[in-house]
Amino acid sequence: MSFTMEQSKTAYRADFALYGLAVVALATTLALTAPRGAALEVVGLTVLGLAAWTLMEYGLHRFVLHGLQPFRRWHAEHHQRPTALIGAPTLLSATLFATLVFLPALAWGGPWRACALTLGVAAGYLIYTITHHATHHVQAETGWLLQRRRWHLQHHQGERTSRYGVTSSLWDYAFGSAGRPGAA
Repeated sequence: MSFTMEQSKTAYRADFALYGLAVVALATTLALTAPRGAALEVVGLTVLGLAAWTLMEYGLHRFVLHGLQPFRRWHAEHHQRPTALIGAPTLLSATLFATLVFLPALAWGGPWRACALTLGVAAGYLIYTITHHATHHVQAETGWLLQRRRWHLQHHQGERTSRYGVTSSLWDYAFGSAGRPGAA
């Protein structure tokens, strides 16, 4: 028997709900606890967290999920069955965000700064999970989602050494992994 990242429908859907609640809870905490006059810093740290997530998303997909065992083997299952409910368990992702984002930010800047930075990362992850799900389960006809769907499906349908960004193409272009021009 081998380990799989496939989840039940309940566990898979819980990720969306729990991260949605986390975003609301962090935003509410910031609204209630951030010092007066710190709104610009709160927004700046939240945007920094969101931008950091896009780089984390790219790095995790390219170097961990396509590079390191056993993650590479688990992720290959997603490539083989792209509509299966495969993903990181919420407990794992939340633990990683708490230990690698929130706690270092807490030590660096205190509770409200840690909440602001973590809010950006959590919101980015929520956007990623929704976008990734939609690229495999929603038939978009126009707009941003259609563009993301084409980009991501090109990654699945042959160019597995390119197009690692799910929510953004920025880092693929920055690091030379955008693949053939016009392929999407």
